[in-house]
Amino acid sequence: MNAQHNPPLSAGNKQARRSFRSKLKERWESPVAGYLFISPWLIGFLVLTLWPMFLSVYYSFTDYSLLEAPNWVGMKNYSLIFGNDSVFAQSLKITLLFVVLSVPLKLASALLVAMLLNKEIKGMGTYRLFIYFPSLIGTSIAVAILWRNMFGADGIVNRIIGFFGIKGVNWINDPDTALSTLVILVVWQFGSSMVIFLAGLKQISRDLYEASSVDGASKLKQFFAITLPMLSPILLFNVVLQTINSFQMFTQAFVITQGGPVNSTYMYALYLYDRAFGRLQMGYASSLAWILLLIIGAATALIFLSSRYWVFYEHERKGKA
Repeated sequence: MNAQHNPPLSAGNKQARRSFRSKLKERWESPVAGYLFISPWLIGFLVLTLWPMFLSVYYSFTDYSLLEAPNWVGMKNYSLIFGNDSVFAQSLKITLLFVVLSVPLKLASALLVAMLLNKEIKGMGTYRLFIYFPSLIGTSIAVAILWRNMFGADGIVNRIIGFFGIKGVNWINDPDTALSTLVILVVWQFGSSMVIFLAGLKQISRDLYEASSVDGASKLKQFFAITLPMLSPILLFNVVLQTINSFQMFTQAFVITQGGPVNSTYMYALYLYDRAFGRLQMGYASSLAWILLLIIGAATALIFLSSRYWVFYEHERKGKA
């Protein structure tokens, strides 16, 4: 049997092949290829995000109603907001109160449940799934309508407390309790923060707890001396994320209370929406939107500035050691 051999390549063929490979390598290492792959996202970012942001900045200095061409008015919108708009101050006050109440309660609930779920027992994965599930549907319109019915005058909440002889109240239509129903709804949606806390708890070495137990530390002391310091970077992340989300709270208030009663739940985002789509004052609404952005930025900056006093990083401890 005769073996077939490939004919040896000539010097010219070898040079051509090396040249082809070199050009192919240069082509794929070129930045053009990278930009080609990210072009769908890049186009979407430029057209759907960056360009509308620039337009919003321009509209904030105009009198624009969607039905007519924008009319440049300079700083008039901002002067009206800070000088003559009492609803702006009231909606901002309500929103700040909502943030102060909801964020700590939500994170405390998330951390507590995460610690309870940080156990190695049978069926724990199923428990985690059922506890996390409300966060997947919590922002839906259906859940908001269900919540409105639950806290209505004849809702299930009043029926439950009535069973124990406690007189119920009209939670949604009472200015003293309407905001609390929204806070409870947001706190109930702690699943995303819980998962992040749970991931952080998994990273804490058990040796720290065992060593502190030998020294006689109680569970409460272990929580404040080990758990909280080791989780502080994750706590910082959750505080920032939930603060930003709470400032933008809209869907639940719009569906459940429509800002009432007596504007007791008239959130900043609701006021912005009403100016933009209720009164078609797009220029004024754009000014409100950029003020909200600055407020959120200031709040985030304050949180980061304060973090140097309460956030613990492992590499800093090792560096000092």
